[in-house]
Amino acid sequence: MKRILTTVASLAMMSSLAQAETYQATNWMAPTHILNEVAFAKFVNDVKAATNGAIEFEIYSSGSLVPAPTTLGAIGDGVAQMGIVAASYTPSDLPLSGLINDLAFVAKDDFATAFALTEIGLTNPRMQKEYAKHNTVFLGGYSTPTYVFLCMKDLGDLSSVKGLKVRTAGTAQNEWAASLGAIPVAAPMPDVYSGLERGSLDCTLSDPTNLDKGYKFWEVVKSITTLEQGTSLGATYVYNKDFWEEIGPESRRKILDLTALGLARSQVAYAQAVGAALAGAAERKISINKPHAELEEALAKFRSTLVENAPARTMKERGVEDPSDIVKEFLALQEKWAKLLAGIDRNDAEAVAKVVHENIFAKLDENTFGLN
Repeated sequence: MKRILTTVASLAMMSSLAQAETYQATNWMAPTHILNEVAFAKFVNDVKAATNGAIEFEIYSSGSLVPAPTTLGAIGDGVAQMGIVAASYTPSDLPLSGLINDLAFVAKDDFATAFALTEIGLTNPRMQKEYAKHNTVFLGGYSTPTYVFLCMKDLGDLSSVKGLKVRTAGTAQNEWAASLGAIPVAAPMPDVYSGLERGSLDCTLSDPTNLDKGYKFWEVVKSITTLEQGTSLGATYVYNKDFWEEIGPESRRKILDLTALGLARSQVAYAQAVGAALAGAAERKISINKPHAELEEALAKFRSTLVENAPARTMKERGVEDPSDIVKEFLALQEKWAKLLAGIDRNDAEAVAKVVHENIFAKLDENTFGLN
């Protein structure tokens, strides 16, 4: 009997030690935003199940833990163990990531762009060091659908844009807006709705899903101009490096194996939401307009010099060594992923995830990745 009691007590102690610890996941998006509802909520449930409850995340939405501009530092400091990071908020801290976000202004395939960002972020030593410098580990990125103008009035020719206050994100969007004679405004996304409502903003560059998902811009905007102005990129899953090391190789492997599906779900949800958002906007009598020829010509001219000038500008403004290699690799990866995804059903997250996993995550070693 004594041996049985001792065994029971030992098992109880082991069980107590093995109890799940709840970690913090920070996201400045609204709870219903795709990058929260799909990318985070489903993913953390998958991680909990795969680790038998050993790793459980509590999600803090709408910037309730930390706001977007300080998320990178908060993850590095251990305030959160996982979070979503956008280099457009901290270009001096993530200059190479900011460069890639600028290059997304010429992107036309959001799936290929997202997975090109993911691959270069996970395999390029310069990109890995950029995050490691902040005690963080990058584990995958997203691309929004193509950005359009969401405004408080209809846009026509170039003269109709001059003087308008336009919310932008990143150097390329800032320069584009300024080239039109507009005033670029770097407002956090949670402040855009009120800015449009109060008149401190006249327009925002945004993908259409923000009309109904997360920020509910269709409650306030009056007009949409469907000028396709590239995409916006960010890091979907960024981990505190100490956390990543402490969870051990078995848990790291499980997270790596789940990440491709988390990324694929987000891109599929984004793509499916665009049509629904535009249809809903039309039902709400929001004006949806094709761009004036002058705007299309101005955009083509701006894009023609963007890629060529990006390395020199990044060296000058952000103080990094020549990033021409990053530009070349990222553009090549976009082409690679467009080919890899040819013939894949982009409404099938499992099918997309399979391609991503086989070409990226299955090749990462859980015993060494992110630990240097």
